[in-house]
Amino acid sequence: MVKRIGVLTAGGDAPGMNAAIRAVARTGMTYGLELYGIHDGYLGMYEGRIEPMNRKSVSEKMSNGGTFLGTARLADFALEEVRKVAISKLKEFGIDAVVAIGGDGTYRGALALHEMGIKTVAIPATIDNDIEGTDFTIGFDTALQTIVEAVDKLRDTSSSHGRCSIVEVMGRNCGDLAIWTGIATGAEYVICKEVGYNLKDVLANINKAALVKNHAIIIVAENMVNLNELAKQVGENTPFEARTTILGHVQRGGSPTPRDRVLASQMGSAAIHALMKDESGISVAFKNNKIITIPIKNAIKQDDTQVLDMCKLFKELW
Repeated sequence: MVKRIGVLTAGGDAPGMNAAIRAVARTGMTYGLELYGIHDGYLGMYEGRIEPMNRKSVSEKMSNGGTFLGTARLADFALEEVRKVAISKLKEFGIDAVVAIGGDGTYRGALALHEMGIKTVAIPATIDNDIEGTDFTIGFDTALQTIVEAVDKLRDTSSSHGRCSIVEVMGRNCGDLAIWTGIATGAEYVICKEVGYNLKDVLANINKAALVKNHAIIIVAENMVNLNELAKQVGENTPFEARTTILGHVQRGGSPTPRDRVLASQMGSAAIHALMKDESGISVAFKNNKIITIPIKNAIKQDDTQVLDMCKLFKELW
């Protein structure tokens, strides 16, 4: 049975990570376990920047965005010799198991540790919502709210000036943020991996919007199109002048929503319960309104079913 657990956050930060750390620590302490905070993810594990945690360590942290443990990316963690050093650091502190909080890269690191004999549980925390097997990841709801608030404000300016606002959102290889934003804001078009990019369709939808309103909104997932070129095409082929806005890393920050705080608390607690049952190599997930666990190797497989369903809904609302 595990007695000492290390917790880390890695990859891109997401609102709600602090709430997840708190839940892992508080639940573990409730059952008499010792908790250790690993600073800056796998980099801190490799460098041995690990310290014991107590109740005070996680007090007054739940409402804060980001992660107080810090986060970093360590590409060399893919190398076995680097992981061996990291594992030796864990053993120096007598750590039996690791709870890794983060996205796809964090999951791959956790799976590798599991395969090398370290008990691991992963918790999905990424604004992209791109972890398979869970309906929602920690941070997605907060990021969506931040984006929708920004687009709502841009709509006021677009309407006042008779413009088309082209807004780039995050999402990397997953279109959830773009599609959910498009639905929530009544956008005229969404461009993301799952929908694709057809300039003819975009312009047709903007011209259709011009028949009933004096402005339009296009939501674009990052790295999909050249925003300036798209703005030029909209300006030349529709009644609207087009302006672009890149929301950038503002989407990652801010105090987590109540939904993300509760989800993070549920998942953090579930991670401890899984380790107490001697489970390893698993991911905590939220599926059909229930907290479950699934193998990490299944969680890092890409399945577009959920976002494709939302794409279908968006098209029905055009």
